[in-house]
Amino acid sequence: MGDKKKEIERENSRRYFIKQSAAALLGFVIVPRFVLGGSRPNGVKYIPPSDMIPLGFIGCGKQGRILSNYFLSTNEIRIVALSEVYKDKTELMQKTIKANQEKNKQPVNNNDIAVHTDFREMLSRKDIDAVVIATPDHWHAAVAVRAAEAGKDIYCEKPLSLTVKEGRAMVKAARKHKRIFQTGSMQRSWPEFRHAVEIVRNGFIGEIKSIKVNVGPPPVAYNLPEQPLPEGLDWNKWLGPNEFKPFNSELAPPISKDVYPNWRSYKEFGGGGVTDWGAHMFDIAQWALDMDNSGPTEIFAPDAEHPFLTYNYKNNIIMTHEKWEWSNAVLFKGTEGELRIARGKLETTPASVKDIVIGDKQKHVHKSENHYKDFLNAMRTRTKPVCDVETGHRTASVCNIGNIAYQVKRPLTWNPKKEKFKNDAEANALLGRPMLNEWAIKI
Repeated sequence: MGDKKKEIERENSRRYFIKQSAAALLGFVIVPRFVLGGSRPNGVKYIPPSDMIPLGFIGCGKQGRILSNYFLSTNEIRIVALSEVYKDKTELMQKTIKANQEKNKQPVNNNDIAVHTDFREMLSRKDIDAVVIATPDHWHAAVAVRAAEAGKDIYCEKPLSLTVKEGRAMVKAARKHKRIFQTGSMQRSWPEFRHAVEIVRNGFIGEIKSIKVNVGPPPVAYNLPEQPLPEGLDWNKWLGPNEFKPFNSELAPPISKDVYPNWRSYKEFGGGGVTDWGAHMFDIAQWALDMDNSGPTEIFAPDAEHPFLTYNYKNNIIMTHEKWEWSNAVLFKGTEGELRIARGKLETTPASVKDIVIGDKQKHVHKSENHYKDFLNAMRTRTKPVCDVETGHRTASVCNIGNIAYQVKRPLTWNPKKEKFKNDAEANALLGRPMLNEWAIKI
């Protein structure tokens, strides 16, 4: 009788196990595909939630919203937290993220996205691997150095820094704390610019003699009238490390105006067109000249002998900040031809040069086809991205020392290794700036 009872118990246990296994199997089948990995119909791999990189966004203005879309479209990240000092922009960013998540067929997690008005609270979180910095330029160094100290990898918008010393501080912090750092000079991930650089580096237009960079003018001192402060904007936090300046909506426009703010035109906050578009176009010149760890040695402010701001490199290449037929573009002149490059446009003389296929044994640069995926891949592999912090710093330095030459109105001798001007105390004093104590960093 005892054996019979045990046999019935075993049979009931077996049936229960089969029932539970079937239920588990059914549950497995209906789990969304993105949870399990595998590939989409177009061949792009799904990434399970456990492998998605958690990001925090610091700065929720127009550029921050654009970057959120680019990063979400990689299908490799989760946005965990936002930091912004203007409430309306935080709310618009949340709506933008929700729309982008729906567009990319991702689970909408707006309710799970934390909101901070002080980015230091975000940096203290353990559930964030990296931050995206899309603040005005005067904030970049103060945020990036602290992010590196907090152990976060960093994507920071261009131009990398407001001053040369702040840029070097960002490099030092990233290296000291072994952080992956991508500068937002996304043209390095665009095919026409990569091809142009490889044409130049391989000598297809001969030895480079001169370069013309057509971007906007240098900045001016802040001169806007004071306006009433809008509700929901913490103006002191917006100013951060800067001395007090009265609010004007040109600096922080309302969300009803879908425009880039005009803070970049004023030297307290940005570097004018010289750094705004210059951080893109001088960057391509630096890349083509293989100067990502160096820079020019002389800068001449416009004068009777130099009608345009002029840079001299030690290899006798002359680069000018000068208008020519294309706006926001670069013109390379070599001993055997010319190359003109802008977004979506590449022309050469002879015309056949632009169609040259660079061979396997010829010179190539880092190939990135997506600036945001390149950063995420660098995080996973712990390798340098296409526009590492040193690269971004060197390009920003070219722009910043050009602005210094415009300001002091005389020739300057630059030592790119020491990052100092020779025998010019006034110019060297402009390599940094005062920062308010709460936000000061070591430079």
